[in-house]
Amino acid sequence: MKILDRYIFFTFVKTFLSIFSILMFIFVLQSVWLYIQELAGRDLDFDVILKFLLFAMPSLVTLVLPLSVLLTSIMTFGNFAENYEFAAMKSTGISLQRAMKSVIFFIIFLGIASFLFANYVIPASQVEFRNLRNNIGKMKPAMLIRSGQFNEIGDDFNMRVAEKYGDRDQYLRDVVIHQKEKGRLGNYTVIVAKEGELISSIDSPTLSLQLKEGNYYTEVQKKKTKEKLKEPFAKSYFETYTLNIDLSALGNEDLDARDINNTYQMMDIVLLDSSITALSERFVEDRTKFTNKYVSRIKPPPVDTLYQGNVKQQSAEIKEAILDNYEIKDRVRILEIAKSNISNTIADIENRKKILKIDVKRLSKFEISLHEKYVLGFSCILLFFVGAPLGAIIRKGGLGLPIVIGVVLFLTFHFIGIFAKNSAEDNSISPFIASWLSTFILFPLGVYLTYRATTDQGIFDVDIMPTFIKKLFARPKKKAINIDALDLSYSISDEEEKMLDSLSSNQLKDVVKNYKESGHSTDVRKAAISRLGKLGITLDNLKTQGYFTDNL
Repeated sequence: MKILDRYIFFTFVKTFLSIFSILMFIFVLQSVWLYIQELAGRDLDFDVILKFLLFAMPSLVTLVLPLSVLLTSIMTFGNFAENYEFAAMKSTGISLQRAMKSVIFFIIFLGIASFLFANYVIPASQVEFRNLRNNIGKMKPAMLIRSGQFNEIGDDFNMRVAEKYGDRDQYLRDVVIHQKEKGRLGNYTVIVAKEGELISSIDSPTLSLQLKEGNYYTEVQKKKTKEKLKEPFAKSYFETYTLNIDLSALGNEDLDARDINNTYQMMDIVLLDSSITALSERFVEDRTKFTNKYVSRIKPPPVDTLYQGNVKQQSAEIKEAILDNYEIKDRVRILEIAKSNISNTIADIENRKKILKIDVKRLSKFEISLHEKYVLGFSCILLFFVGAPLGAIIRKGGLGLPIVIGVVLFLTFHFIGIFAKNSAEDNSISPFIASWLSTFILFPLGVYLTYRATTDQGIFDVDIMPTFIKKLFARPKKKAINIDALDLSYSISDEEEKMLDSLSSNQLKDVVKNYKESGHSTDVRKAAISRLGKLGITLDNLKTQGYFTDNL
């Protein structure tokens, strides 16, 4: 039995390592295409590019590992069934579960190892990957200009372009530049242009940008308070404006610097748990403060402190309606103040809703990241118990049908998880349910397939389907009368029996129809009908053909 266990185990492991290597290579190539714009044209050494890909690989394991387990299970056990190796095992009393025993221990070990990998290796690789990517971007900011978003160039400029075009993406459209000033916080200088062109070379330490048809806005700084309240600014129009940005200080970036280390992708379960607790407490505290702030406004202040207007002197006592205690001009002012307060309150609530939505999304991402570390290990075990019995049932190995079935199953499993996690980010469903939903859905399938494979049954009972389809689409038929079920008892002579035996089916039909004209008795007619029944001719056939028009 140990020889058989070793054979199944090593066959599974060799197939698993081959598939895992192939899939990892494919996903790494996909990453190269994804980040090719950030790597090309930066004069990076080969070891830096290799380090970039090496740090990107661990995050791919979350996709490659479950898919590899599923495909390996289907292919390995499908090959055993196709080559009748399972039939030989079962003939000696070895069940499917016993054959899977050695591989089950390996899969459990793989699940535990994948959890440890997701908890320690992936966060550390994300720290290195994100910081290396950020540092590479700082080396050549001219290549980092992306359309549709603000790009920080150096320490003094923020640039946004609507579109890049040209053979080298050197032409820009709808350029907005925020220029910082030393000693002043904020953006006080804004340059807006319809078009722009990068006229410096990629290797130049100076980024030379030529802007066309734009305006230059700058806020004028005044010392006197009265002049500051006027908010003075200067505006100038230009047809062509050349902006030179010195990038020489950015050429010596330390690629090993680690300035980013606080995102949810870079934390283990301990840090994630503490971060979730802190974010939850802060979320509850902010919401409570905001709620108490507006609940306190529900209680109105005393009438005489609501508005310092002129109360009607002739009123001997304060009226129940607040506005009735004031002059008309004061009523207008009170209503204007109330309207302004309501508008400000609505705007404040809308802003707070947006902030709370962002907080909920951030908190959900931290919770999903925590659960995903457990889901990775459990999904490897579950997909094995889906793939192994499925391969034994379909009895097909190799790279054909098993690959198609495995990819379809995994894509379904993966997309369910993606849709659930996207719904959890806006608090539509719980992050716990979103993380485990695809696993919960696949778990009954694994139990069902294992049961069907153990009992030597197919995926479903195919014999039931044709009968059901026939009943569904068959036309209603008239009930045929079986001659054998009728009372055809008769008594005839030997001569009459010999005569009937010598007649053909058509001659027997004539006897049935014209028995009186032929001088035959009713018993002879019954004997003829009985012989026709043995030939497969029913009473309904005789009636349809006009040979039988009355009752027996």
